[in-house]
Amino acid sequence: MTCYQRTNRTKYLIVYHFIFVVKYRKPLLNQYGQEMKNIFRRIAMSSDFTIKELEVEGDHIHVLVTSLPWISPAQIVRRLKAESTKHIWQNHPELKQDFWKERTFWSDGYFCTSIGNASIETIRQYIANQG
Repeated sequence: MTCYQRTNRTKYLIVYHFIFVVKYRKPLLNQYGQEMKNIFRRIAMSSDFTIKELEVEGDHIHVLVTSLPWISPAQIVRRLKAESTKHIWQNHPELKQDFWKERTFWSDGYFCTSIGNASIETIRQYIANQG
């Protein structure tokens, strides 16, 4: 059963499936994956979105997010990618070996889809099976 969320004037269910890829498809999430998951969770705790599922696989991360209707997918992506890059570089200056030219971690693009008629559980299982 779908669980709608509500405010005093709105009833909604906004769920996105994002995929972010590490710059140059470097398999750095083999090493930094658990830490990146923790960083994403901390970012979400202070944001207007909630992470429902999160899984890493070598060079990319899957994120299932529920959001308020007035928060755009681009805002969510910008916050997750920018803040996670900042945190990972603060804790791991050795990343200079992998990104000698710039302080980056994620590729410029991303994948985003709303889950449409698929159940959250179906998407959750798909993401969980990626790791």
